[in-house]
Formats: sequence, C-alpha cells, structure tokens
Amino acid sequence: MNADIKSLVAQMTLEEKAALCTGASHWTTTPVDRLDIPEMVVSDGPHGVRRVPDVHSISQKSLPATCFPTASCLASTWDVDLLREMGNALAEECIALNVDVLLGPGANMKRSPLGGRNFEYFSEDPFLAGELAANFINGIQGRGVGTSLKHYAANNQEFQRFSISAEVDERVLREIYLPAFEKAVKQAQPWTVMCSYNKVNGTFASEHYHLLTEILKNEWGFEGLVVSDWGAVRDRVAALKGGLDWEMPGPQERRVKAVVEAVRAGELDEAILDESVRRILTIVFKAKQTPKNGAFDVDAHHELAHQIAVEGMVLLKNDGLLPLQGQQHIAVIGRSAENAHFQGGGSSHINPTRVSVPFKEFKAQAGNAEVTYAEGYPTDNSFRQDMIDQAVTLAQSADVAVLYIALPTFKESEGYDRTDLDLTDQQIALIKAVAKVQPKTVVVLNNGAPVAMSAWIDDVSAVLESWMMGQAGGAAIADVLFGKVNPCGKLAETFPLKLADTPAHINWPGEAGRVQYGEGLFIGYRYYDAKSLPVLFPFGYGLSYTSFAYGNPKVSASRFKDVDGLTVTVDVTNTGKVAGKEIVQVYVHDQKSALVRPGKELKGFAKVELQPGETKSVSIQLDFRAFAYYHPKHKQWVTEDGEFDLLIAASATDVRHSLTVTLESTLNLPCLLDMESTIREWMDDPRGRLVFGVFYEQLESEFRKIFGGGGEFSDDEGGIGMDVMDMMGDMPLVSVLMWQQDALPMHPEDIVAGFLAQAHSLK
Repeated sequence: MNADIKSLVAQMTLEEKAALCTGASHWTTTPVDRLDIPEMVVSDGPHGVRRVPDVHSISQKSLPATCFPTASCLASTWDVDLLREMGNALAEECIALNVDVLLGPGANMKRSPLGGRNFEYFSEDPFLAGELAANFINGIQGRGVGTSLKHYAANNQEFQRFSISAEVDERVLREIYLPAFEKAVKQAQPWTVMCSYNKVNGTFASEHYHLLTEILKNEWGFEGLVVSDWGAVRDRVAALKGGLDWEMPGPQERRVKAVVEAVRAGELDEAILDESVRRILTIVFKAKQTPKNGAFDVDAHHELAHQIAVEGMVLLKNDGLLPLQGQQHIAVIGRSAENAHFQGGGSSHINPTRVSVPFKEFKAQAGNAEVTYAEGYPTDNSFRQDMIDQAVTLAQSADVAVLYIALPTFKESEGYDRTDLDLTDQQIALIKAVAKVQPKTVVVLNNGAPVAMSAWIDDVSAVLESWMMGQAGGAAIADVLFGKVNPCGKLAETFPLKLADTPAHINWPGEAGRVQYGEGLFIGYRYYDAKSLPVLFPFGYGLSYTSFAYGNPKVSASRFKDVDGLTVTVDVTNTGKVAGKEIVQVYVHDQKSALVRPGKELKGFAKVELQPGETKSVSIQLDFRAFAYYHPKHKQWVTEDGEFDLLIAASATDVRHSLTVTLESTLNLPCLLDMESTIREWMDDPRGRLVFGVFYEQLESEFRKIFGGGGEFSDDEGGIGMDVMDMMGDMPLVSVLMWQQDALPMHPEDIVAGFLAQAHSLK
C-alpha cells in the first residue's frame, strides 16, 4: 500500500471508510474534508460525455459535448488507432467539463441481435471487442482521465436485467464472455470496472467473489476499483466481501450503517473494507493529478466524429449504382434525412455540440442535381399510406431514390430488448413501394443492431449500413454516397436472414428468473459455421468501391512452440481504380482437440490503406492464446500438440488463403484420470496409455473371445451384431472390469487404483 494512502486509511474512522465506499451523490465519491480527501466526479459515456451542470443532481440537461458514433459503428471501423484517437478527444472533453472518470466502454458480447443495449457494445467476437476496448481505454487514460469498463459480466439482455440469472458454464464464460474484459484489463488497466446488474449462475454480479476477486483482481491483476452499476447492489456487506469496492449512486445512509455494524459485529473483516478504501483513494488521488477545466476544440472533435462515422459505415449491397454520379433528379425519402437518428436512448444520450443534418449535407454534395424530399414515414408506429403514395410519386419522377430509414426508439433503446429484427411495417411497405417504381433505389439504414432485409433487399440497388453514426454522421453518409470517400467498414456482427436462425433464439430471454446460455461457445459466426446456416451478411463483411487481391501468404514458422507464437504475412493489392482500405482477418482452426471447439475463431486483424495498383505486406501476430482453449478440469488455458489451419480472410465466409502449421505444446499438465475415467480417456491420455496400453490389448483380446471373433464383432458365429469394444470405449474402466471380476487377480477397483497411482506418478 502506498505510504500516503496507507496513512490516510489509518487515520479514517470506521464511519468515514464505510461512507467512502458508497457515493455521495449520483456522480461523486464521498469526500473527507478533515483529511483533504477530495470528491471524484464520474460521468456517463461511452460515446460522449454526459456531464450535468450540478454533479449532485440527476435531472438536469447535460452540458454540450461531442456525440461520437456508438459502439456498433466504432467496431465496424476495425481501427484501433482511430479508437485511441477518439479516446484522446473524450479525455480532452472530460478535462474541460471537470470529469475524472468516464463510464465506458461497454465490452459485453452481442449474444442475440435483440439485445436492447447492443448499440453500446462492440461485437459478437471477444477478440475484436477486447482489442477495441483496450485501445479506447488507453486513448482516454493516456490523457490522465479514467474509464469504467462495463458491464462485468454476462450482461447480454435488458429483459429483467436487474435480476435475471445468466446460467453459463465456466468454459463458456472464459472463452466468450470474459476475454474482452480480460484483454482490456491486461492491456489497458482501466481505472475502474463496473459490475453488471444481473446474476451470474445465481449470484449477483455485485457480490460475485469468483468474478470480482478471484478472476478480475487476483488472476488478471486488476489494480483499480470495482464500482457497481447504478442501483446494482442488493446487500452492501455481501458486495464488499465479494470484491465490490464502491457502490453507486449515493447517498445511501442505510448501506453505510450496515457496513459499520457488520465490522463491529465481526461479520465483516475490517481488512476487507480497508482494501476497498485503498483502491478508491488510489483512484481519487490519481484523478486529481490531472488539472481540470478549460475548453476543447469543438470543430476538431466534430471532424473526428465525422471521420469515425465514415470509417464505420458498411456498404452491404451495391449493384453499381454507388457512388452517385451525374443524376439530374434525386428523390430523398425518409424522415431521418431531416431528423438525424444518430444515437441511442438511455444513459449514454448526449447533448451534442452540433448535428449534421443528412438532407442538408446530401444537397451540398449533389451539385447541380435537383434534390426533392418526402417524409415517407411518421414518428409513431402508425401506418400512413398517404406518405407512401407521396414518396412513390416523387421517386417515379426521379433518376434515383435515396431512402433514409431509421429504426425508431420505440423498437430499439436501452431499457428493453427488441421483439423482432424488422423495420416498422410502414418502412418495409415504403421501401417495397418505392423500389417497385424506381429500381435505382438506395437504402441508408440508421440502427444499432442487425435488421431483417429479406422482404425488400432484392428489390433495391444498394444498401448502406450507417448505424447510429454520431453528430457528424449526416455528412459522412453523403461522403460515401457521392464517392468523396470509399467505404471501408466491415461488420463486427453477423446479420442473420431471420430471427429463428439466431444462436440464442430458443433460450431467449429466459423464464423463472434464469436465462440458459444453451448455445454455449457457439454465438455469432461460430454458430452459423457449426450449423452451416446461410446468413444475410457475414461477420467481417463489407463492400468497397475498389477491389483487393491477397497473395504470397507466409508464416514465420511451419512448426512452432505455443509460447513463441508466430506471424502470418500476406500481400494485399488494390486491384481497382480508387484508393481504399481493406481489413485483413486471420482465423484459427484446430484440426483436432480433446474438447469441442468452434470451426474457426478470429485471432488477428489489420487495416491497410492502398492506392490503386499499390501492394503492401500485412503482418499479423498470433500468440499463445490464439491456439489455446480453456479446460474446465485443468482450470487453465491449454494448448495441445497438433495441426492448426490459419485462415487469411476478407470476411468470416470469404477465406482467401489457408496455411497449416504444427504446434508443439510446452505445457506439462497434470493427469486428470480418476476412478470414473472411460477406456477411451485412458487411451487418449499419454500417461494413461503408457500404464494401461498392454492391459487394454489383453482386455480387447478377452472380449473378442467372449463376444465373437469378427474384427468388428458383427454377425460372425457367436457374435452379438455390434462392436462391443467401441461401446465399452465410453464406459468407465472400472465398470468394464466388473464384468470380468471373477477372472481377475484382484478387485477391479484395486486394479484401477493401481493404474491411477502409476499414471499420476509419471512426469
């Protein structure tokens, strides 16, 4: 413990320590004036600073700040440098607005596209989400402002989010729902980590000793403080024991009193309280090392938001209509052209410094073309045929129609999950009606998560996914439509054909207070691969106005040790006529493993910018974890000797090259064989095979005599029409021996115990 912090803790009364572990207001820690312990100010994020004028109030309108694109757009940039730059800008605004810690980023997985808060989360893939979160955090904290990595853990739905228990096994937690948090903690050390509201396997995340203390603090080495989501604490004493340092919001006099009484009664060890106090004070004083107030460059940050929106937009379909060129009359249809839909609802809602109106930005780039407008759909969920008729008339007389379609907040927001993947009935009817009279139709989407398109996508010429694109997104859309920039975003989540195809569909949203994560490891593209299901648009997909060729794939070593890792290199060439950016993805496939693994998993990526005809060599490093999986019995990440395929791809379904390498595991894992181990497990275990192999041959010979002489124990005379040894392979050795115990020199349990002693003694 830092000497100064240790001295402060020693000087604090029990009541002061208990109070410090609960907020003083909605946005501040509890100061201790007599010891010169200041308050610390936090503010909602993660795509902008939602700072109210009076930090002790919750009902005021927040101060103006830059509204950057939301996480679904950020993730589609696949650009870690850009996220660091955004982090720098957010830190500058925090400093100007007197904010010590920004509450973000969100690193939860997109288990289902129905999740109401998916627009605030990065991806369905933990590797991608972790890389983006770590760089976002480093960008902010590099300027002396803290972050709060959230919502830890398994917060994947809004339905009963304050109480639902996410039922998920340890391996699935470790491989899917925790790695993004782990990567962010190890690579960026966020000042705070925010626990989620929900329970995980029956225990509230705010009280979860295994998650908060054993994994986060002890195993990953998290040095900061754990804060509750606002209102997530049920039992303050249990939460302290679990590893929850700071409860928000405050004041909570009843909770403070409960902590004091628990210490005095011997129910709570004061050393646990002191550790939380130490962690809180460490962050409070770290925050005060960064002078606050001043101003930020409003114009520069608006332009950065513009750049990010451009990079995150994904061109999903283009029959050659885009970029728009030479049209004399363009019909712009859809109310989100005039009323920009650029952010989600809820705690992350920002008061923007300015907003680029899509229609104005479109007209500014349309040159001499006549641009007309029709609203197309209303603000509510009513069906307005008159609006559709007006739009059809306008589109019919134009050279091209551009439809701006935003998923309304009554369908998508924090606080509730979506019930379907559809646009509104009005919007679907509008698209179909316009496309029927105007084949040259472009659909521009504003939404935070996938939408179904099967009802209309074949009827339109182009689709641009522009997400909740931030305050400058209106200009970014125009840039892409007119070819001022070349689209380069790629999907960080799969767009399914229909809801019934999605991995969590039959286990969503749960019942009787629990939701079963029955799809296990197989979320997102992992599931669609395993089921060989077609999708609307795959993970990692995005079109460009140019084309790219991949050549000369190489690997640094064809045989390597797991701890050394390796490097994959490929040449990428821009084979088109305009400059563009390509996102190279590397997936790993384990040819054989003791436990089931997904068909492939993203383990590396790189974004490269190329002029027409230019070639660049792209190198992507793969480390130990790229080849490992979590073994629940060994309780650690393990690698196994064997062959792996390295898939160099432009998307999850567009593999350009495959290289096969051989891994040599350096692990010396303990023997897991026990009295219930099957014959197959004995033979698959190197130590087991060594001590049991000869006996197995004798056993097999004996059973052939008993059940038949055919090599497959089929229908030979005396056979029973089945391969008995194959059946017995999945039976415990001790159970098989029980059938022959009269012919054995000792009891089967003693025989197996002897084998176990030998196997466990081998190094």
